[in-house]
Amino acid sequence: MASQRVFQLGLRRAAAPGFVTFQPAGRIVQRRLAATQNVTATESNEILAKQRLQRPVSPHLSIYRPQITWYASSLNRITGVLLSGGLYLFGFAYLAAPTLGWHLETPSLVAAVASWPVFAKVAAKATVAFPFFFHSLNGIRHLTWDLGLGFKNKTVMQTGWTVVGLSVVSALYFAMAG
Repeated sequence: MASQRVFQLGLRRAAAPGFVTFQPAGRIVQRRLAATQNVTATESNEILAKQRLQRPVSPHLSIYRPQITWYASSLNRITGVLLSGGLYLFGFAYLAAPTLGWHLETPSLVAAVASWPVFAKVAAKATVAFPFFFHSLNGIRHLTWDLGLGFKNKTVMQTGWTVVGLSVVSALYFAMAG
């Protein structure tokens, strides 16, 4: 389709008077007639400044109504970075622990967390549980999109809010349990 369009545009240009000239060897040379003049650098900058004033202003994000897809996409990326970053940090700390004299083995961690007040335990669990559940559930949502399902605007909004709701409920349940 694109090659047909290019061909049609070429024919239109060839038909334009004064645009195409034929050379003796049968070659077609296209030329564009434009008035030009030599200007100084300051004059050219002034011309550009005047042209910029006439350009339309590009719409900014603030004129659009925020949608769940914006927030869910951003939060999905943020939770992915937080979860993988936390995993890498803990992994490197676990590997360096024997050399640095840290005690990151399971019994030491369980004993340390057991000494925390209940509020701190719930807050720590919720801090890890919400990103985990949100990223996991939103990942399932994206996998259904990969199958070509759920692309209607209404469905996208419903699944977005469903992921948020299920993430909050799941995070609270697992933060309060045990």
